[in-house]
Amino acid sequence: MTQGPSADPGVIDLLGLLAYAELGSFFRLAGDAGLAPSLRTKGQLAGLAAAEQNHYQALRGRLVELGVDPEMAMAPFVGPLDSWNERTEPQSWLESLVKTYVGEGIAGDFYRKVAALADEDTRVLVEDVLAETERAEFVAEQVRAALEEDPKLAGRLSLWARRLVGEALSQAQAVAVDRPRLAALLARDEKVAEKAKKAGDSGLGDLAAVSRMFASLTEGHAARLTAMGLAE
Repeated sequence: MTQGPSADPGVIDLLGLLAYAELGSFFRLAGDAGLAPSLRTKGQLAGLAAAEQNHYQALRGRLVELGVDPEMAMAPFVGPLDSWNERTEPQSWLESLVKTYVGEGIAGDFYRKVAALADEDTRVLVEDVLAETERAEFVAEQVRAALEEDPKLAGRLSLWARRLVGEALSQAQAVAVDRPRLAALLARDEKVAEKAKKAGDSGLGDLAAVSRMFASLTEGHAARLTAMGLAE
């Protein structure tokens, strides 16, 4: 299958990255469902996993519409995302839930920022795929309930969340720098471009310019911690 003439290379990278991320989320949530402590939570997690599978299919379908082989679009991101998951292997069911909410949440913030600079169809699709209200409410409820039973968990889970953010930002930054087609989408952000110009950066694919964009991704982190009853 050949790439369609109107396909933006940066958009193809964004959709391929997000598609593989959603596929991974499906497997993790399905695994979490098997470890859940009650039938109610098993069913809720199974439903969330099914939603991630639907998101993956939507992204895959969009790549096909653009004349792109979905597996080829995802291939460059298999190594980086698998590596991130290996480095952040949770040691408990609760840690896995926090990883889903915090780690994937901040990655989602990155996807949204990039998608906002792409075409309208891509932006709408990405926003729909990343809508996490139900998942966020479920995870926050589970973590708050666990903290009520054992307040001593708060310190360990807060440290875990902090580590996840650091790892997620580091991995996302590495991906953006390694994939200049993806980073090139940032060139459409006038605010980022102006900051890069003032700092004397040679281009928006430059590490310093990309780093400044990632600095803003921590804004949603505090809100997620608060929702779970954790502290920074």
